[in-house]
Parts: sequence; C-alpha cells; structure tokens
Amino acid sequence: MSAPSHPSAPSAAPLRFALVGCGAIAPTQAQALKELPGLALLTHCVDIDPARAEAFAAKYSLNPATWAAVLADPAIDVITLCTPSGHHGSLAAEAFRAGKHVIVEKPLEVTVPACDALIAVQRASGRRLAVISQHRFDPASQTVRRLLNEKALGHLIAADVRVPWYRTQEYYDSGDWRGTWALDGGGCLMNQGVHTVDLMLWLCGPVREVYARTATAAHERIEVEDLVCATLSFSNGAIGTLFASTAAYPGFPVSLAIHGTKGSAVIEGDELKTLAIKGSETITGPAASAHAMQVATGGTKSAVKNAAAPAPQNLTDPAGWKWGDAHRAQFADFITSIREKRPALVEGESAREAIALIHAIYESARTGFPVSL
Repeated sequence: MSAPSHPSAPSAAPLRFALVGCGAIAPTQAQALKELPGLALLTHCVDIDPARAEAFAAKYSLNPATWAAVLADPAIDVITLCTPSGHHGSLAAEAFRAGKHVIVEKPLEVTVPACDALIAVQRASGRRLAVISQHRFDPASQTVRRLLNEKALGHLIAADVRVPWYRTQEYYDSGDWRGTWALDGGGCLMNQGVHTVDLMLWLCGPVREVYARTATAAHERIEVEDLVCATLSFSNGAIGTLFASTAAYPGFPVSLAIHGTKGSAVIEGDELKTLAIKGSETITGPAASAHAMQVATGGTKSAVKNAAAPAPQNLTDPAGWKWGDAHRAQFADFITSIREKRPALVEGESAREAIALIHAIYESARTGFPVSL
C-alpha cells in the first residue's frame, strides 16, 4: 500500500472545520488543513482561554468562536479536537449529538470504558469518527505494511518497540493536566508512546498477553509513569518487547523493529532505517531527521516550530516529507471516507485497541502478574 497522495480533483465542496483547543498541536493541524484546498476549509477556532483563541485566529485567519457557537453552526461539518485527552469523550459526544463529524487527537480517550461510550454515541449519531494516528501514513510505515501483507518478511516472529524520550520537569509543570490520571490518562506510554503502540498493532496484529513494570523515576509532582518496560505475546505467535520513557536523557528517536523468518525492517525516527530480506541486499536508510530528534528531546515545541514549514511538492516521495505531511494525509483520508461513505484508516474502534493494550500494561505493572487481552 503506497502513501496516500494529494487529491488533485475534488468532486464536492470542501468540508468546513472548526478546531477546538489552540495549544501545542493546533498549529500542525491548522497548517495541514490549509494545505488541502478543495477538501478542507478551516474556518473557526475555540479555546477555553478567549485570548489564546483570538491570537490563534489572527495567525491563521480564522473566526474565534465559543464551543456553543460551533455546535450550533450548521455550516460547520467537522470538529477537530486538540484538547487535553481526558476531555475528548465528552466534547466529541456533544459534537456528534450536534450532527458533526469528529476527528480527535491521540489518544481517543484515557480509559477503555470512555472509549466504548464515545464509540456508542458516534454509532448512534451516524457521523464519522477518526483518531489522529498519523504515523500509519508515513511512507516508511506504508512500505512495511505492504511488505508484511505480501509476506515478504516471512512469518512474523518478533517486534521491538522503543520510545526513549526525555521531558523536563518544566514540561510537566507547564499544564495542570499533564501527568495526571484524569486528564493525561497515563504517562510516557499513554501520552508519548501511544502513537508507536498504535503503529505496532497496525503492523504486527493484536497482543494476547502482556507482562510489565512501570516506574516514576525522574520527575516530581506527577501521578503517572515516566518509565515502562513490557514483554508482549502476539496473537500470531510472535513475541515482543516495549520500552517507553520520558526520563531517557537527552532523548532518542523512536524505533520499531520487526523481524520475520525471511527478513527484518527497522523504522527509526519515522524513516525506514533498515530493510533486509533474504536474497536481497540490506538497505540502510537516512539517519533520524532533525525533527525526530527534537521531538525525542523536547516534544511539542518542535511541533509548533515545524508546523509552518513549506509543503512538499510530491507527497509520495519520502525524501520530500516534513512534519505535518502525515497529518495532512490523514485528514485527506478522513474527508474522503466521509464523501465516499467508507471507513477511514483510523476509526474509533481501531484506535481503541491501543488504549486497551496500554491499560493492560498498566494493570500488569499494578498487580505484578501477566494480563491477558
């Protein structure tokens, strides 16, 4: 499966979007939507802080609005939520009841029951729900998925997931929701690691059993973990390891290594670093991008900095991709799914799987025993 390309001939009026939550990830989403002419039209923004909404609206030529106003506006088709994670379910449910489609920044919600409740509301509404898991759209991920579908790597035997990031104490102190169970839903695994957990499940299939340990090793005044180690048993018989942290100074790029009986593939920093198939030469890709290093060491500041970079000319060329391009590809997929009345690549049910696995890991760490899914 190749990376989604930029649609060139839209057949209907663009869907009108309102963005809710003008924080760190909002510039990435705003820029991605503005780079989809004919498909998307971002018109409004909302924030609990009116001054922040005004500033964001001025920067991106939007209309600042209240939550009630965007729900009541029949011209707004889609609401994209960039709020703290623990508010996703309640806000999305209100949007569905108002007749809007919804796309939610990761994670879908912070507990499995909250995910299930939201999915039930979405199904009853007849509207569409997607969750930002943009790394499924990276060219490296698309390539590995195609190879796995073709059985080019043979039978899957092992996976190794590493998210060795670093966050300062100031990062956690910057928002009263950060590092809390109620609104962050967890620590380095739920907030930072959920993207890679989702990608692992998409590529390797469901997990049957987990055994884990967690710790709060390097940060104060947080309720959640900054260190996770887990072993995984996949339903297809493969085994795996997972390490995630926000205490691994100074921070290193994410990596996902997949091993089969005929070959291996290693994604590092969103790039295909190594591909080795029996009978073929080993292909070694580029080093991790500067952005991957910035996210590993600093997080959201890099997202804000990179959101305004110019768009590539060719979205199917991995060398031309930048931060935000995968977001744009996911928005395009979601819009097309609405128009064509087909499932999007990352529906609510699919995003729920990562939350269920993360909570199984937390449960194993709490009890000291393996947990079956």
